[in-house]
Amino acid sequence: VQLQASGGGLVQPGGSLRLSCAASGSTVNYYAVGWFRQAPGKEREGLLCVGSDDGIQNYSEAVKGRFSISRDKVKDTVFLQMNSLNAEDTAVYYCARDLVCSRHWYDYGSRGQETLVTVSS
Repeated sequence: VQLQASGGGLVQPGGSLRLSCAASGSTVNYYAVGWFRQAPGKEREGLLCVGSDDGIQNYSEAVKGRFSISRDKVKDTVFLQMNSLNAEDTAVYYCARDLVCSRHWYDYGSRGQETLVTVSS
């Protein structure tokens, strides 16, 4: 199953973006969906996950209080709302799906294509 992350782009420091994650030919409803990012020269980092029970796991202190995750079952989409963005948030962002949440990318069976977020003035 191929997941597609979308909604990235160029944003000024202090701005907001909302990323979307959907599954092509399948569903994200009732699955755990995690968001990850990888900045240039850094390892891939787990950010947040919404479980199949809609419980939320936060794996990153760097985004705590600024980023949030939500699910819209009608749209069959998981969102990553990013507020108060700064240059350190510049990265490619990914989503992934599996039965349970994990902070590790490699634990997810279905992984998505990336979307680039650039925070710059």
